[in-house]
Amino acid sequence: MEKLTIVVALGGNALLRRSDPMTAEAQRANVRIAAKALAPLAEQHNLVIAHGNGPQVGLLALQAAAYTDVEPYPLDVLGAQTQGMIAYMVEQELGNVLPFEKHLATLLTMVEVDPKDPAFQNPTKFVGPCYTKEDADALAAKKGWVFKADGRSWRRVVASPEPKRIFEINPVRWLVEKGAVVICAGGGGIPTVYLPDGTRTLVGIEAVIDKDFAAELLARELGADLFIMATDAEGVCLDWDTPEQRTVGWTTPEELDQYEFAAGSMGPKVEAAKRFVKATCNRAAVGRLEDITRIVAGEAGTNVVCEVPEERR
Repeated sequence: MEKLTIVVALGGNALLRRSDPMTAEAQRANVRIAAKALAPLAEQHNLVIAHGNGPQVGLLALQAAAYTDVEPYPLDVLGAQTQGMIAYMVEQELGNVLPFEKHLATLLTMVEVDPKDPAFQNPTKFVGPCYTKEDADALAAKKGWVFKADGRSWRRVVASPEPKRIFEINPVRWLVEKGAVVICAGGGGIPTVYLPDGTRTLVGIEAVIDKDFAAELLARELGADLFIMATDAEGVCLDWDTPEQRTVGWTTPEELDQYEFAAGSMGPKVEAAKRFVKATCNRAAVGRLEDITRIVAGEAGTNVVCEVPEERR
């Protein structure tokens, strides 16, 4: 079997489902399931794992707000905390199912964004738990947070600027070359900017980078053969939640350009897949975590390529 370099972006549902209590035990149970699904890939291929962190950042923010003697820590610091917390569990649970000699490494990952990115004028990225409309209005009045509807619930939204640069990309590349499973770019990476004073001073900024866009940049910079966004859906669906709903199998960026997808769910995944394929002409895929070995084989999920092979039409 050909050894591939595969970047997998784990959706938040792989770590903490909406119906789960936001406890360490619930998160570890989900990570254990993810680790068992990812282990065959790690044994056969070069594997790099990115992950979401929205519920975890929201939980830490709420916990910090409960201690009123100090101001709550900003989102970039909370992002760093969740990178360590989540990756610790992923690394440990993968280590429990992989051969002992298989090396694993976690890299705290900073990602540069543009402080003038228009996203800062229109926050759209969901973070934290779901609220009722009444609770969301109360928190907005008290803390100045912005909330938007997410299905039937309401969640806090923050700016989601485009990722420009992954500062630790070379160490990631070196570890992959040595055969290590690398966990990095958690939560889209820690958003950072350079101060505009010419000193090249790097500082954090309150934002959340979309994990799929950051993972796409990671996959592109690594020259990955395959970029997978693992979620709870079979793949990209057309006519969602209608009697005509259908899952896209093999497709191209140009075909996907003909449709619109929800910005708060499948939209970023479709856009990230199109970006990766257009830049590399390698394959991107969206599908269920439990189907991931079949996705690698091209037998499940939505697979986006420059040109669909005749046998996949």
